[in-house]
Amino acid sequence: MGNASLYPSRHLGTPRLIAPNAAFAPYEVVHGIRRFHLTAEVIAHELVRGVVIQAWGYNGSIPGPVIVTHEGERIQVALHNRLPEPTAIHWHGLNVPNQVDGVPEIGAGPLVLPGQTYVYDFAVPQSGTFMYHAHAHDAKQEMMGLGGMFISLPRHLQTADREFIILLQEWSVRDQAATAPATAGHPDPSISAASVQPRVVTSIRTIDPMSMDFNYFTMNGKSYPDTEPLLVRYGERVRIRLGNLSMDSHPMHLHGHTFHVVAGDGWPLPVRVLKNTINVAPGETWDIEFIAANPGTWAFHCHKPHHMTNAHRTPMGGMFNVVKYAY
Repeated sequence: MGNASLYPSRHLGTPRLIAPNAAFAPYEVVHGIRRFHLTAEVIAHELVRGVVIQAWGYNGSIPGPVIVTHEGERIQVALHNRLPEPTAIHWHGLNVPNQVDGVPEIGAGPLVLPGQTYVYDFAVPQSGTFMYHAHAHDAKQEMMGLGGMFISLPRHLQTADREFIILLQEWSVRDQAATAPATAGHPDPSISAASVQPRVVTSIRTIDPMSMDFNYFTMNGKSYPDTEPLLVRYGERVRIRLGNLSMDSHPMHLHGHTFHVVAGDGWPLPVRVLKNTINVAPGETWDIEFIAANPGTWAFHCHKPHHMTNAHRTPMGGMFNVVKYAY
């Protein structure tokens, strides 16, 4: 049985890129330019079975779809604003020209008004693991869910057999229902990257983006037990690309294996440190690698105990997943 059978719909290219519980941004290549579309809009998103929030997402999903590019290539990203307020996108960690940096309050890019479209056009300057997120009213918009992962592949081939892409987020979910209906996905399939829509529910909860009282913690928008396992095969070299767009740091701990920390904030490390726990601070990305040589089902989770719960209740939940060997 080949590797393709492990992830029939959530992988991209060679080396194998996998975004558990998330999607990849579709694109077209026109005159050598890779073109993406991101629609910022109000959505309904299910954090874990039965807990649906009214949030803000890109292309009908949280996190937004993973953007995959190559070092040195020119890309265009069309931002369609369907939010009730202006917005902008910042390319976190990428050394782009100032006019497309996406911070309108200091003049580093335009403010995109509701109903408007703006096209970010730049050459990708470096390879590595990066993020994108709102940077207008960012204390609110980022915590409403407007963020995603940005992967720039190097010109040479990667060494890992399997690469997982995971964005860490957290939410202050209120018990009261949302006062306005939320949409679940974009009506135009050429724009939407969401492949799975939330189930219909009778109550959609609000979130408080300005609160510091977080009660749901997610990996690619899902809390355990709805996190999709990281399936590996014995003998593979596995890379996990982690990004953090939350207010808290998350010490991510892998059971049963020791990993090398191979890159930080997109840059390869000159010395690869051996660890089993890597603290991912807000705004950071880390790449870790290990050899899948200890068969079983192994926990991979944030080691802050409250972050392994849903609404601070038992049983286990939150920012928890498993690395599972497939036979």
